[in-house]
Amino acid sequence: MTSYAQERRRIEIDTAGFLDRDEAKFPGATILTRDDMNQVKISHEGATMWCDQAIHYAKEDFIEAYGNVRIKQGDTVDMSAKYVEYSGKTKLAFASGDVILTEPSSTLTTDTLYFDRVKQQAFYKSGGQVVRDSSGTITSTIGRYYMDKQKYQFVNDVKLVNEEYTIDSDRLDFFSETGHAYLFGPTTITSDESTIYCERGFYDTNSDTGYFIKNSKINYDNRIFEGDSMYFDRSKSFASATNNIKVTDTLNNTIVRGHYAEVFRELDSVFITKRALAITVQEQDSIYIHGDTLMVTGKPENRITRAFYNVKLFKSDISGKADSIHTNHKTGLTQLINIYRNAQTDAFAVKRHPILWNLDNQMTGDSIHLIANTETEKLDSLKVFDNAFVISRDTLGEGYNQIKGQKLYGLFKENELYTIDILNNAESVYYLRNDKNELVGIDKAKSGSMKIWITDNTIDEVRKIKQIDGSTYPEEQFPQNERILSGFAWRDDERPRSVEDLFKDDPPLELPIIKGLDAYVPQDEFFDGAMLKRVKEADKNSSGKDKKKAGRNIPEDQTLKVKPTLKNLKKQKDQN
Repeated sequence: MTSYAQERRRIEIDTAGFLDRDEAKFPGATILTRDDMNQVKISHEGATMWCDQAIHYAKEDFIEAYGNVRIKQGDTVDMSAKYVEYSGKTKLAFASGDVILTEPSSTLTTDTLYFDRVKQQAFYKSGGQVVRDSSGTITSTIGRYYMDKQKYQFVNDVKLVNEEYTIDSDRLDFFSETGHAYLFGPTTITSDESTIYCERGFYDTNSDTGYFIKNSKINYDNRIFEGDSMYFDRSKSFASATNNIKVTDTLNNTIVRGHYAEVFRELDSVFITKRALAITVQEQDSIYIHGDTLMVTGKPENRITRAFYNVKLFKSDISGKADSIHTNHKTGLTQLINIYRNAQTDAFAVKRHPILWNLDNQMTGDSIHLIANTETEKLDSLKVFDNAFVISRDTLGEGYNQIKGQKLYGLFKENELYTIDILNNAESVYYLRNDKNELVGIDKAKSGSMKIWITDNTIDEVRKIKQIDGSTYPEEQFPQNERILSGFAWRDDERPRSVEDLFKDDPPLELPIIKGLDAYVPQDEFFDGAMLKRVKEADKNSSGKDKKKAGRNIPEDQTLKVKPTLKNLKKQKDQN
């Protein structure tokens, strides 16, 4: 066994079983070979190398190590390979053949690896794999490891795979100690339950939570969830989003929009607020519902939409307003409901009944039910419960046609009311006109119930059942105070006439500024000017048959980045 030390800061040979020389094959070098007991041991400034055989070029302060090579740097880095080159002048190592680099939290494997001890960085450019037990396996074409930050930077065809999900990305920064991953460029996170897309994001592989911005999208079964800023918790099957949110139900053809939303996948529920808008997409005419808050719940085949607080509904031929609206997409039933919060405490509170407009008809009552045909997507029928009241303007005059009673049942044909049944305590006032639209009288009546037939929004016939009282008056003989039934309230100024009108009572919208993730900063070149300068300085005094050892494995396209001097150009010419 032989042990000797060279000058300080140069490569030191600690132990070797056999020493030899072969000037023909390795001019100026010492050949170090292990014995049966120990490998060759070499050290340099805090790093230790073991191998089966080493070629030591003392003048160049350079080592070639073969066979079961292992390099250990303190307690942080342990690397093994079949072959390693190391320069004591540049502190640059090149490893090839089953390279494995282990640090406290992860293991990197690749075929070739560069290791710069000055910058404390490792780099591969021909494919590599990093394994972290709790996070999974990451592969990429190009990879970089920053030892001081315990950070990996992966580029090109990046894929993180574990039992729960797979991440595919253009660029991914990964901190091995914390398990935090930063995603840049088009990125997809795929699992059995969901598919996530973003172009900038963060994912905590320990807690299975993520934060995504820039074209973010989550596909949950039959829902597509989009927003400017999104949070995701896989363990709770929960996601939330802020600003410009869109939730698309591909099965029920509904879209919900707003500026803050929460989705609970296992509960099949969506909560959305801030300019919340639900759209039931139909082939020719969609239905829009707006409220302070929207909730969409239930399995896809039995989904329910609820809207709360100052809710408005708009469709080209029908619109409405209520405290809350409840829609069952399976049955086609939409309920308009008001909650009279001040009725018991405020003697002067006015009940504002839910209201529905169909063409020129205004309908109010304690609650209103609209029933649609789920196959044809057209209105089928209407029910108004308690205090039913229908009002329409007389087509030519200043008066109002009115019908009221306890309950109202109406039938639609091509989305227009064509029959109305008023049940219990029916009252009516309507203006009678002839074929020339001339007013022939005003009819006022009371009866047990009424049936009305309507064509083109004009009353064709009124049949009074169990009539109690009633008369037809010439206009000039009909008292003004008799022309309005008790409970009359013409609310045409509240009627939404467009989608934009749904928002006219809302306060000004102020969206929060999205913060939290910086844009991608391209990594500096591993083979930067400072490193190439070190290599150039190390090789400038090299001589002999096998000179310029320090930089011989640096890719040619990288060495060209150092401007050649006239002297070096002459040398290159002489060599060629």
